[in-house]
Amino acid sequence: MIVKGCRMSKSVAAAVPVFKLYGETGAWPTPDLIHCESIPERSKLHGWEIKPHRHSDLVQLLYVQAGQATLKVEDVVIYVDSPSLQVVPALSVHTFKFSEDIQGHVLSLAQPLAEQLGASLNTPVLSRAACYTVGAGQQYLDTLYAAITEEYVQSQSGRDPMLQSLITVLSVWLSRRNLERSSPDPRQLDRGREYLQRFTRTLETQFREHLPIDHYAATLGISAAHLNALCRRLSGQSALQMINQRLLLEAKRDLVYTTMTINQVSDSLGFSEPAYFSRFFKRGTGLSPKQFRIQR
Repeated sequence: MIVKGCRMSKSVAAAVPVFKLYGETGAWPTPDLIHCESIPERSKLHGWEIKPHRHSDLVQLLYVQAGQATLKVEDVVIYVDSPSLQVVPALSVHTFKFSEDIQGHVLSLAQPLAEQLGASLNTPVLSRAACYTVGAGQQYLDTLYAAITEEYVQSQSGRDPMLQSLITVLSVWLSRRNLERSSPDPRQLDRGREYLQRFTRTLETQFREHLPIDHYAATLGISAAHLNALCRRLSGQSALQMINQRLLLEAKRDLVYTTMTINQVSDSLGFSEPAYFSRFFKRGTGLSPKQFRIQR
């Protein structure tokens, strides 16, 4: 998870458009208090990028099932590369960027329904922005979102109470995950820290080899999903982000403290070609290797 500070001035905030759904300023499109659609359904119409906006009276639950996404809600930016569920409270300025192979769903809840759920569960989970790594709960959430989608597009008897029941189940899942995040089991935390320490020690000796997450997870005797969840919970970054940050750190050191050429730095860090290294470095720092070296 990458967290960046990004305070917005009053003039900029005032310019952020307010939509019912993204790109729509008209009336709510259905009489329901719920709207459900796939992520590709709307994002592909906008070049896979949902630009900064907010919803005055909607809470959104964005479930990324597969693919990559950069999710920015207010001043927090999160890069997602494993199944995750993002809560976007009403009035939160947010922007999303998706890979073209993105899979998932966006569930929008009218504010009265969100408040009703929060009151019944005695939890503010729908009024606080947060991103939850799904982990072992993916099959459960896949089934739940599929049931919500199927019920939403049909018009069978009992549709409204069924939808509200399914949304309540989803809210309970979120509430429980929020409690787990707030009060972790100390024994699980200790085991997690041990795994993370072993991962970072292994990473220190092998980061130049560009090994897949599965390799590191296998050396620990856990799944890649488990390793990613541990990294996110204990370090605030995914395993891939930790690998990339270690590569970037070494690249910066080489550019500042050695006289190696950029091609030599690329080779020493295991990149197949300098152009790929330059793209990687600029994506991580905003500067090309040459620009970074000149500025330092």
